[in-house]
Amino acid sequence: MANQSDADPQTFDIKSVGVIGAGQMGSGIAHVCALAGLDVTLVDVSAEQLEKSLGRIAHNMDRQISHDKIVAADKDAALKRIRTATDYAKLGDCDMVIESATENEAIKREIFKDLCPALKPEAIICSNTSSISITRLAAVTDRPERFMGMHFMNPVPLMKLVELIRGIATDEPTFKAIRELTLKLNKTPATAEDFPAFIVNRILLPMINEAVYTLYEGVGSVESIDTAMRLGANHPMGPLELADFIGLDTCLAVMQVLYDGLADTKYRPCPLLVKYVEAGWLGRKAGRGFYDYSGDKPVPTR
Repeated sequence: MANQSDADPQTFDIKSVGVIGAGQMGSGIAHVCALAGLDVTLVDVSAEQLEKSLGRIAHNMDRQISHDKIVAADKDAALKRIRTATDYAKLGDCDMVIESATENEAIKREIFKDLCPALKPEAIICSNTSSISITRLAAVTDRPERFMGMHFMNPVPLMKLVELIRGIATDEPTFKAIRELTLKLNKTPATAEDFPAFIVNRILLPMINEAVYTLYEGVGSVESIDTAMRLGANHPMGPLELADFIGLDTCLAVMQVLYDGLADTKYRPCPLLVKYVEAGWLGRKAGRGFYDYSGDKPVPTR
């Protein structure tokens, strides 16, 4: 492959994007890319999940229409720009690919190994990881200089921030191209160094973990802890409610990355958080976490 400095500058005019993973985050990324006029190929191992994703995207665009954020013509045009696939071969013409699979390093590494042979040499790869080393992930690819982190916030269509993380090998043209793409998506970039959990989750997840410890130690109930932080710290959502929204498995995964990567006991995941995940009580997506979502109104489970 040619050196980065020899590459055609047009390589970095990103017009087509691949998104791997049709869950909540991947759907949101596909949503904003399509609205920004990019051609999107959404890939997932499950055809059923892809259908659900398209339904979720259409529903969320309808909500934007109802709030006068977009018009019906924007929705129609954006949906026509999204195609779906269950294999990486369909990503061969993409200018860049964003991986948004589950927050598991082994799974992500396998994805990148399988993905690289399908891509054109100049394609950029980004990971939407919320905590895992970009340098380590890049090292399993054939293009570490064209690899970086692009961490969107959830829910993607509403949240303005995107953390941009360079690995040790990420070159300047790649960073500039992804920064320009971030602005094109009407998002605000924040540059973070490649340390465990970057900026947002380095600060946010220990707070959530401490809230779980506060519950675990009986300092307060679910309801009192969330009420205290909503009204006492002016947070829009209590930390346990937020944990359910993020997914308790994701919260635990980030805390484990922090604990393993920084070797500091202050990042030790709370045993109660571990227990909830082991029980399959993963939050909203599972119907139960720190709240039970089976009724009309969420009910605390402790």
